[in-house]
Amino acid sequence: MPIYEYSALNAKGKTVTDIIDAESTAAARQKLRASRIYPISIKEVYETGRQAGHDISGWFKPFSNRVSAGELSIMTRQLATLLGAGFPLVSAVYTLIPQTRSQKLRQALAHIKDAIEEGSSFAAALSQYPDIFSEIYVNMVASGESSGTLELVLNRLADITERQQAITKSVQSAIAYPILMFFVGTLILIFLLTYIVPSIISIFEDMDQALPLPTLVLINVSEFLRNGWWVILLALVAVILVLRRIKKTDRGGYGFDRLALKLPLAGELRTKLATARFARTLGSLLENGVSLMAALDIVRNIVGNRVIADAVKNAALNVEKGGALAKSLEASSVFPHISIQMIQVGENSGELEAMLAKIADIYENEVESTVSAMTALLEPLIILFMGVVVGFIVISICLPIFEMNQMVG
Repeated sequence: MPIYEYSALNAKGKTVTDIIDAESTAAARQKLRASRIYPISIKEVYETGRQAGHDISGWFKPFSNRVSAGELSIMTRQLATLLGAGFPLVSAVYTLIPQTRSQKLRQALAHIKDAIEEGSSFAAALSQYPDIFSEIYVNMVASGESSGTLELVLNRLADITERQQAITKSVQSAIAYPILMFFVGTLILIFLLTYIVPSIISIFEDMDQALPLPTLVLINVSEFLRNGWWVILLALVAVILVLRRIKKTDRGGYGFDRLALKLPLAGELRTKLATARFARTLGSLLENGVSLMAALDIVRNIVGNRVIADAVKNAALNVEKGGALAKSLEASSVFPHISIQMIQVGENSGELEAMLAKIADIYENEVESTVSAMTALLEPLIILFMGVVVGFIVISICLPIFEMNQMVG
């Protein structure tokens, strides 16, 4: 049944805003008036059937209606709070619909509410929206429903999402300044080489003398940037398209992921980030009653690197045959040695979930430290690079002037 969000005047003349389900807009108005509520405006939030599906699949919906991790985290936290306050699940979901800013998430919640009323489980209703609710989310909710700890599971899901979002924002904010410095510095150098340098060097064109090698190099670079910039642009676009095409293939994507893990500093950062994500997710799944084999299969899809995903897959096969998780992961030589040792301690002590949480904490902190170290190193390197280029330009311009002074002297 369609859900409508309305603004209306109650019997006391006060403006109220809420939602209502009805067969049509006219039915919604009639239903409101029967309750002595007089609608000012009614806006459809969710429509069942073909039209809703068509609306979601419009050309620009994937971009304008994408549900962010922050929105999902807020919704999850609010739902856990409502359940903790004693709201039934249907009422809690119904209450969240008008409070949700994302239209796509609002529509999904309305449909989920209808599915639960029709007898579906919460997890089964969530699984109908894999682009919003991940496999991890659905499996943890299913475990919470079966064990009667849905409120606890939702709070933990919100914690996981918020923690991962905080790490992502920390990394982004740390690298934003060096990237901005490099971008602005590059634009300044291009401006110098294409507009300032040619006007200065034109003075030497009328001189009947051989120019120094640095000056000749500067002139050639300046002319190439002025006249052949389109060649650079086309080459850059072609390289990006070819690399993207190669990366989409299984063999090419695997090669890129392997190379990404071997890069200096960046490779170490990716490994630590993947290890933290692996440990955090696996620990949460196990803690909520998901079996180890099912948890490994889920985690394999979220590590973000095909090499590490293959390592988890091979480890799962070995565990299925009776092997220990730590030894199975160690065979791939992908995960850090300390993490393997901690997993082994967790297995031997029967506290694997707690040890995985500690591993996640350790490597999340190390990711932040590594990013801080990288940015601290990048900033002086960018300044040094810009200084060398500007110094080369100055020397290239000054050398002919020095030679002219010597000839005059």
